[in-house]
Amino acid sequence: MNSGRYDTEVIVIGAGQAGLSCAFYLRRLGLEPGAEFLMVDRGPGTGGAWQFRWDALRLGSAHKVNDLPGMGELGLSFDTADRQLPAKDVVADYYRRYEQHYDLRVERPTSVTRVENDAADLAVDLSGPSGDRRLITKMIVNATGTWGSPFVPWYPGMDKFGGRHVHTADYRSAEEFAGQNVIVVGGGTSAIGFLMEMEEVAANLTWVSRTPIEWLHDQNLTLEAAVTAVSAQDEAARAGNALPSIVSGTGIPRTRRIQAAIDRGLLTPHPMFTRIEPDGVRFPDGSFAPADAIIWATGFRPELRHLAPLKLREKAGGITVGANASWKDPRIFFAGYGPTASTIGANRAGRAIARQVVASLSRMS
Repeated sequence: MNSGRYDTEVIVIGAGQAGLSCAFYLRRLGLEPGAEFLMVDRGPGTGGAWQFRWDALRLGSAHKVNDLPGMGELGLSFDTADRQLPAKDVVADYYRRYEQHYDLRVERPTSVTRVENDAADLAVDLSGPSGDRRLITKMIVNATGTWGSPFVPWYPGMDKFGGRHVHTADYRSAEEFAGQNVIVVGGGTSAIGFLMEMEEVAANLTWVSRTPIEWLHDQNLTLEAAVTAVSAQDEAARAGNALPSIVSGTGIPRTRRIQAAIDRGLLTPHPMFTRIEPDGVRFPDGSFAPADAIIWATGFRPELRHLAPLKLREKAGGITVGANASWKDPRIFFAGYGPTASTIGANRAGRAIARQVVASLSRMS
């Protein structure tokens, strides 16, 4: 480790797409992994949030993963990855080889439980296999993503429901719901994927969405839709507002598989129910749908609890982020937040943040 007051110059929190991208560029710019910068990840294995995804999920147009910077040096690309294997296994394998090749020395499973000021520096509390400890650093790159902060909206009666509440983060396979009446809540690709996976397994499926579904005529996401979604995220981040849903800005592409499911009546969304009863849900028109399980494909929120002592959050619910850094505390950089949440956006942010970090360190020396 570094001599003097600091244990390390920079701590990168999270080893998903955004974190690994930052680490790659920090190393390229001359910082030594494990010494001048330390990378920690709370997951038990490689792959970021992908290691926790459900078994049936495959890589494809709806769930695309862009290559990490420098991945071509290993002869790897997600564009040519095996589409028959579970996506979580492919991503975990590629990320493992990537970390080893570039000797990024990710420490896992290690959680950052608290970040606070220590005079002019940052004190970071970590919890891992070797116990709890505190490190002093100059800067933080927060690349924690959203998987650890699932969002479930509250509806009257949900605590009286006699069945199971299952969030996307907890979904594993369709077989769990064999022969059951299932309500799927959500308007994105995850909800659609669950419906198609359970079609021949569940006894009855009911799809509900809190907002109208915007079906795109194209089979793939258009550039215009992607730009619009990123702009909305950027505007919210700069204003310190809660971040909007990506799907709300892009819509759902009509792939051949999705169009076929629409044609056979599987993908027919109902308006949101008004309350949950012990054995089902009640809709605005008074109709009732029985349920043994409600699957909440209602998204996630940025995982930022560990930064609470720094008081970065605004009254509007978000953190004001511009040029990849907190406007309240320029020592805190955000990778994979707001407009950089996509895999290609995370790569670009990684390069920009690494340059900003190295420039800031140079000014401090």
